[in-house]
Amino acid sequence: MSEVLALIDYGAGNLHSVESALLAAGAPKVTVTANPEVVRAADRIVLPGVGSFKACAEGLRSIPHLIDAMAERVQVGAAPFLGICVGMQLLATRGLEHGVTPGLDWIGGDVSLIERTDPAIKVPHMGWNDVAIALHEPAGALIEPGEAYFLHSYHFAAADGRDVAAMTDHGGGIVAAVARDNIVGVQFHPEKSQVYGLSFLSRFLDWKP
Repeated sequence: MSEVLALIDYGAGNLHSVESALLAAGAPKVTVTANPEVVRAADRIVLPGVGSFKACAEGLRSIPHLIDAMAERVQVGAAPFLGICVGMQLLATRGLEHGVTPGLDWIGGDVSLIERTDPAIKVPHMGWNDVAIALHEPAGALIEPGEAYFLHSYHFAAADGRDVAAMTDHGGGIVAAVARDNIVGVQFHPEKSQVYGLSFLSRFLDWKP
């Protein structure tokens, strides 16, 4: 029996592209769902996200029992979890876009606007950039060095550096990935990162944290 991979549909993700990339990376089936009971039974969970932290957080909270089901399956049941772009940022304690918005607080930290320390640095951070692995990478061999596609104006400042799995450079260090136990989040878009992105998704599908 094949695994159930739940791709969370809460009205704030590039679902079609992420679903297609997961299938191309080797997933036998992707279940696009907002049903808490399906999430509770899932073997792996992917949370996409595009747009503002506030809108994504409100969209997720607007679906009754969905966050509880995710927490039960991921934090208690230890199912592998992947957050992509704003889906990664939602792991934080809070987002500071359009006021203060609580996040899931699964990995402590704030999501704040990228500071322009150099006039040549453009915000949003958009395009291909290096992914450099943290020396202590908590996700093991899941994330590899390479180049990935980024598109974001806000960044995840982790409260504990041990949760940082990878960094990139855009006028200074920006967190490219966070990880803790069975939870990983990436700021880049694997579904837009061609061979690098598909290779990463393939490793996530095989990941046994």
